[in-house]
Amino acid sequence: LFRSVDLVCGRPEKPELVPPKLVPQRSPTTEEGRARLLHAIVHIEFSAINLALDHAARFRGLPEQYYTDWIGVAADEAYHFSILRERLNSLGYDYGDFPAHAGLWEMAMKTADDPLARMALVPRLLEARGLDATPPIQRRLEQVGDDASARVLDIILRDEIGHVGLGLGEFFFSQFQLGRFIRAGAHGAGLFEGLPGKAYLFIRRRIGCTSRQSDNGEGREKRSKSH
Repeated sequence: LFRSVDLVCGRPEKPELVPPKLVPQRSPTTEEGRARLLHAIVHIEFSAINLALDHAARFRGLPEQYYTDWIGVAADEAYHFSILRERLNSLGYDYGDFPAHAGLWEMAMKTADDPLARMALVPRLLEARGLDATPPIQRRLEQVGDDASARVLDIILRDEIGHVGLGLGEFFFSQFQLGRFIRAGAHGAGLFEGLPGKAYLFIRRRIGCTSRQSDNGEGREKRSKSH
């Protein structure tokens, strides 16, 4: 079965991290307000890079495809961070210019010893909420004429749907692992040797996930040609 290891995540000196209630409201009707809004999303994507890498590095003993998946997600999040930061730069600001909060990372730390809880509360809850929040943000940006930022969010929304679906697959697989451990017991776990990886791939196929190598390789090649 899986095991977790202790990790320490580095972060830059900026942005200043404050409690969520101390982060000012972000209205896109002014240029600074739009910059603050984009900065908040850039910070989410920066946190998502660390999260995906933490998923891969912290939990040991899972199928190889699990690690391939989350390293692929980290690459996606790095791309999201870069294109959003370009939009922020176009407004005369940069990442770190405004305060941010660490709610997403704090939830990750609360689930650092349990991949089942991690997949339930991070991809399936917090990141899934972002899917609902993105279209209203896009409409607000379009209303003030910032179609370029709204179109960048199209790219991110498309990719994040896949990430949340992947987290759903990991959640069900973790449930399977937990049930397997309870049924087999400490002395009988060897009876199921070789089964988890197959079950993992089966679950991924059932929810529509295919190999991230085939899902994202072509997309990243297109991105590199267009940038």
